[in-house]
Amino acid sequence: MACASADLEFVLNGKPVQAGGIAPQTTLLDYIRSQGLTGAKEGCAEGECGACAVLFVRPGPVGTVYQSVNSCLVPLPAASGQEVYTVEALAESGELADPQRAMADGGGSQCGYCTPGFIVSMFACQQSGRELHSDALGGNLCRCTGYRPIRDALRSLGPPRDTPLRRRLRSAAPAVDPVEYKSAEGSFSRPCDLSACLKLAAEYATARFVAGNTDLGVMTNLRHERFPHLISLEGVPELREFEDREDCVEIGAGLTLTEIEERWVSMPAFFREWLRLFASPLIRNRATLGGNLATASPIGDSAPLLLAVDAELRICGTTGERVIPLHSFFRGYRQTALHRGEIIRSVRIPRPLPPLVRFYKVAKRRVDDISTVAAAISLRTGTARVGLGGVGPVPLRAKEVEAAIVDGFDPERVREILERTLRPMNDHRGSAAYRLAMAASLVEKCFFETGAGR
Repeated sequence: MACASADLEFVLNGKPVQAGGIAPQTTLLDYIRSQGLTGAKEGCAEGECGACAVLFVRPGPVGTVYQSVNSCLVPLPAASGQEVYTVEALAESGELADPQRAMADGGGSQCGYCTPGFIVSMFACQQSGRELHSDALGGNLCRCTGYRPIRDALRSLGPPRDTPLRRRLRSAAPAVDPVEYKSAEGSFSRPCDLSACLKLAAEYATARFVAGNTDLGVMTNLRHERFPHLISLEGVPELREFEDREDCVEIGAGLTLTEIEERWVSMPAFFREWLRLFASPLIRNRATLGGNLATASPIGDSAPLLLAVDAELRICGTTGERVIPLHSFFRGYRQTALHRGEIIRSVRIPRPLPPLVRFYKVAKRRVDDISTVAAAISLRTGTARVGLGGVGPVPLRAKEVEAAIVDGFDPERVREILERTLRPMNDHRGSAAYRLAMAASLVEKCFFETGAGR
C-alpha cells in the first residue's frame, strides 16, 4: 500500500496537476471547473445527462483508447495517477477537432449546454474506430431536443486524423496504482491486491467499498451523504478476472460492464441485448456488475436476468470464501447476505445456458433510464425461471409462477399468483397496480413472442 499522501497527482489535458486538502467526495467535475475548465457542466449530478462527460485514457481490447465517463460520478481521488482530457483539450493548435467542426457546420449546437458532452462522446467513438452509430451518444441528453443534427454530425465523421491526441494512443495507458489519500474530511484508499483490500475493510469499520461510484456518487451529490473512508475496488486484480469455462462463465465483480462485453467474445444474444438496455455507454464505462448487485436496489438491471440463469456469487472476506445462489443474496431493502468486510469477488453463470432467455424492461425511456419493472424469463425442458425487479423491496424469483408455467402457460393463473404473492411499491415511477399489471404482461409477452408452452 502506498503511504498516505497530502496531494493527488494526475495528468489533466496533457499536463501534470496536484490537488490537496480536498474532501475525497469532491467530484472530478467540481475540480476541473474550479480550474477554469467549464466546458463540462453539471446537469443532473447522477449520470443521466452526459453534460459532464470527460475522457480517460484506458487500456482497450487492442491497444489504448479514450473512454468517455461522467465526471460528476468520479471521486477526485479515483483520478489519481490517471490521464484525463476535457473538451477544451480537443481543439489542437487552434484547429477544431472533427466532432467540434461537424457540430458547428451542421447546426448541432443549440443552447450549447449539452454540446461539450456530445463532443466528448463523439470524439471517443471516432477515435475507437467503432461504427459511428447514435448508440454511442446514448448517455448524452439534449434538452433542446435537437437530436437530428447531432446524429448527422456524428455520422459525418471520417477516420481519425493524425493529431497529437491520436498519436497519444500509440503508448500504453497509465496503470491503476495504489492510493492512500487523507484529508480533514475523510480518507480514500485504492489497494491493488485482494488481501490488502480485505485488511483495510477489517481495520476500518465505517469504511464503504466503492467501484464505479454510480450509486454512492448519487448519494453524495443529491443526498449530501458523506462517507469517512472509501475503499476503491478499481485496482484489485482478483476482482477483474474473467473465465469462460465449460461448466460456467465467471465474471469478476470489478469488471466494468464495458469490459464484460469486450472480454466475453462468445456472449449470447440475450446477454448482449440486456447490456444495451443497461444505463448508457458513459455509465457502462464505470459501473461494475458486482456494484450493481451489492447496492441491492429493487430496480437494479442485473438481478432479474442473473436470477433467471441461476447465477451464483463468489464472496470473499478475511475468513475465506463462500459461494451462494443469487436468489438467497437479497435479504431486504438495500440489505444483502454480505457480512461486514466481505465483498463479491465474482458472478458465476452455470453452463449450459438455458436455450430460451428473454429480458424485458419497462421504463420512461428505452435506454439510459431506471426500470419501473424488469422481468427475465428462462425456459428449458422441465424448468422455468422468472426473475423480477421493481415489484417489491428486493429483486426476486417468482417461484410459484415458475412451477405453474413449466407444463404450459395460463395467463389467468399467472396473474392470480402474482397478485397474491407480490407486494409492489407505489412511487413516482408507477403505482403498485401498474407494476403488478406490467409483471404479468411481461411474462405473457415472453410466451406470446416465443410460442413456448403451446
